[in-house]
Amino acid sequence: MGIFSRFSDIINSNISAILDKAEDPEKMVRLIIQEMEETLVEVRTQSAKVIADKKELRRRCDHLREEGDEWERKAEVALSKDREDLARAALKEKTQASEAVEVIEADLETLDANLEKLSGDITQLQQKLVDAKNRQKALIMRGTTATSRLGVRRQLHDVNIDDAMNRFERYGRKMDDLEGEIEAYDLGQRNLSDEIADLESDEKVDEELAKLKKPLRDLREC
Repeated sequence: MGIFSRFSDIINSNISAILDKAEDPEKMVRLIIQEMEETLVEVRTQSAKVIADKKELRRRCDHLREEGDEWERKAEVALSKDREDLARAALKEKTQASEAVEVIEADLETLDANLEKLSGDITQLQQKLVDAKNRQKALIMRGTTATSRLGVRRQLHDVNIDDAMNRFERYGRKMDDLEGEIEAYDLGQRNLSDEIADLESDEKVDEELAKLKKPLRDLREC
């Protein structure tokens, strides 16, 4: 069963409301457009049949009028020959032709009304179809835009992470280089603390040496 059960359902449908309730709006709008196009083909086929019926009835109507005119001419000929009986019969045939023309003209009026209604239906259906296709374009554009924005966001996110990691690695490398330079600068050099410690050590050695020299000096003096 289709989305619309009757032609009036299509004409009176609220496409926006239908799409708002749909789980997959893009799929739903495709189905709506497909059903509208199929219905449009059916309505145009009906219109074509009505037009063909009109043409056939008009041809029959014209033929009956010609027959009526011919029977009238024959009635005049019969009267000119004093054959009133034949004239009556000819006029009776003319009357039957005229009555048939009236019936056909009534049928033509009905067909004209049907054709006018079908034409209006086609116009309304075409407007609905245009609206549905515009909705479809909007949905496709919205989906494409959202996909593009998501792709850009993902790309920027990846780029930002990579950039941050790269900068962190460069910073770490720079610190390693600086520390390496400092250590290289200190190689073969003694800092101030080391020099002062050496002086203190030398002073202690001198004191010990002086202590050892004092007894020897005293012995020599004796």
